[in-house]
Amino acid sequence: MPPQTEPSTNVVPQAVRDADHGGIRLGEIAEDVLHSLSAGVIVFDRSLRVAHRNQSAGNLFPDYPTIDATLAAGTVEGQYQDWATELRRVIESGRPARYDSVVYSEDGETDRLLNLACTPLRSGEAGGIIGAVLVAEDVSPRVSLERRLAVSERLAAVGKLAARVAHELNNPLDGILRYISLAKRLVAGEGELPSDKVAGYLDQARTGLMRMADIIRELLEFSRTTHSETESVNVNTVLEEAVRTMSEAASRNRITVAASFRDEQMPPVRGSRLFQVFCNLIKNAIDAMPEGGRLTVTSSVVDREVVVRFEDTGIGLPDEADKVFQPFFTTKKAGEGTGLGLAICKDYIERLHGTITARNRAEGGAVFVIRIPAASLATEVPDR
Repeated sequence: MPPQTEPSTNVVPQAVRDADHGGIRLGEIAEDVLHSLSAGVIVFDRSLRVAHRNQSAGNLFPDYPTIDATLAAGTVEGQYQDWATELRRVIESGRPARYDSVVYSEDGETDRLLNLACTPLRSGEAGGIIGAVLVAEDVSPRVSLERRLAVSERLAAVGKLAARVAHELNNPLDGILRYISLAKRLVAGEGELPSDKVAGYLDQARTGLMRMADIIRELLEFSRTTHSETESVNVNTVLEEAVRTMSEAASRNRITVAASFRDEQMPPVRGSRLFQVFCNLIKNAIDAMPEGGRLTVTSSVVDREVVVRFEDTGIGLPDEADKVFQPFFTTKKAGEGTGLGLAICKDYIERLHGTITARNRAEGGAVFVIRIPAASLATEVPDR
């Protein structure tokens, strides 16, 4: 049980509460407005002791005497752990701060997703900072709705992709059946063409089968993961494994791979398919440098986002670079690529609420940049 306190529920300064304008006491109206807000509002002093809270804050948080204890009591393991340091930084710097996608669970069973905003509170007379105001918004219902809509959109996208896959498989399948029929006729002596055509027909049928196998293999690759769903692995570890896996292919193609991984605040990820995403981007970069070159892979955390960059010195991208993320779009020669890899990568990154972009380098080559909110990696296992 949290220690019991009796903080005042009045969140409006005394001077405002006492103001009277034409018989209307502004303080009473402001007090009513604050208590009618769906967002939780907590006022605390420089020592982080809670001075006031509105009714919504009482519904969201347990009644602890200090704001850092209040937040720490239910914050699920993630990127925000040392609340005392975070909130003192706001007071000392005088700059507001936001803490989005905080997973909070008071009872250890029901998780809430909160967006928090902390603003310094200044004295009306001297202007000095006397504390801060924390505003907490429970975005769980909205996120739940967004996720349901995202699932619906993904199902629609899967339907379109399935139709494209069926079309791509049907073309070689039709050719395979035709060439096998021709070969059978020759073997049976029904045709007028020489029997040495049989080998040619079978070669064509085999080419079609290999095309179908490549499409199916590429789809299956992204259904696998190198780590279990319950195992937490640092993102840099996954990236290092991908670089190591593709190092032989890079060396064989006379490509130098330069890697720079920053560990500061790099979050763990559970049950991730990022390994396949990273391998696919490295493979594409290798294929884009047939005469050799340099691939630079970097990772960092910027504004609570994991940023991974892949820069190559290869042949570059088409003028409309975003086309490379369309299913079955490929710049490779016939039989060398399915055009599915980047489309599947994009879909998976977006499931993590992230983005993947592509552009040409001014010096030649291409740059692919992945951005994923650290909170998404630390607290979520994408659906399969």
